Formats: sequence, C-alpha cells, structure tokens
Amino acid sequence: MTAPTRTRIVLQGNALRRLLHAALAFACLLPAWATAQALDPARSRIEFELETRWGQTITGHFPRYDGEVVVLPDGRHEVRIRLATTSVEVEGSRRYTRFARGERFLDAEHHPWVEFRSDPYAGELVRSGGPLYGTLSMHGVSRREAFMLEPSDCARPARDCDVVAQGRVLRTNYGVESWRWALTDDVNFRLRVRLQAPAP
Repeated sequence: MTAPTRTRIVLQGNALRRLLHAALAFACLLPAWATAQALDPARSRIEFELETRWGQTITGHFPRYDGEVVVLPDGRHEVRIRLATTSVEVEGSRRYTRFARGERFLDAEHHPWVEFRSDPYAGELVRSGGPLYGTLSMHGVSRREAFMLEPSDCARPARDCDVVAQGRVLRTNYGVESWRWALTDDVNFRLRVRLQAPAP
C-alpha cells in the first residue's frame, strides 16, 4: 500500500523541479523584455516654435511629460514620449499660453496628450545622428513623422551630454487650423534630453 504513495511523491517532486526550472528560465528572460530608462526631467527640455505671418517667433515648452527609452529583446531601442498639453507654456505671454491650451489650438481639455512612439532603431543612431521615424499623435490624429537627431558630442549620449532632436510638422495635418491668417502652418519641435541615472 505504501509503494504507490512513494511513487506519487517522486512524480510530484519531479514536476515541482521542472516548474521551478521553467520559472527561473523565464525570470532570466525578463530583463531583455522589460528594460526601460526614464528621461530625466531636471536635465531635459521639450520646446516648440511657431512663426507669425509678420515674422515673429513664438516659443513654448512642455514642462510636464512622461518619457522613456525601451531596450527591446533584439537590442534595438524605442522612444516613447507623452507631452501634457494642459501644462504647455508660451514664453512671456499668458495670453498665448491660454490660446495654446484652448479649444482652438491644442484643445487640452479633450486632447490632454501629444504622444510620440518611435520605430525600433539601433542604439548607434544617437551617436551618429540621423532621422528617427515614428508615429506622432496629436489632437486626435496619428501620423508618421521623422525627427532629426544631431550627432553626439560625447561617448555616452543622454548620460554625459544631451541628445538633441528636432522636427517640423504641419499643424493642419492634425486638424489644428485656427488662426491661419496669423500663424504659419509649421510647428517646429526641439528636444534636448538626458536619461535618469540607473539605480545603484
């Protein structure tokens, strides 16, 4: 009567060991799938510029945003950024700040985020410079865009020096069509970003 009981215990022990081995193997794979580095808000800045029809430059920035660089399992990287339109500020003008947040421009109440998600890219791109392609979502519209990365000035971009990118989008492509008599169609984005230091 006892032999079958011992057999069941051995089988259960083998199954438990296989389960533990599978769990350990899965745990070893997790870093490759979940490695992400957040942007450092204290050392990063995201700006935009608009031109008036009479040559004046209007500069604004996004004080609040979420951003990270994700390392994919194949070693390529992916940038994910969300800019809070409710916090957008136009330098030196409360009036233009209200306009930028208002329903006739970014419409922050109904579209609280501008989002960009890049295509996967090789890490070397931030050193050599070049186009970074991805999808920009703004004002309820998503479109393919490209931002140009400047060549790096240091060996560890985003750690020891800024990663600088800029790109031009047409606001009417995103349904932002008000004040066309006063403002040109171009919106020029400029980003200077660094990553947070890794946890010790």
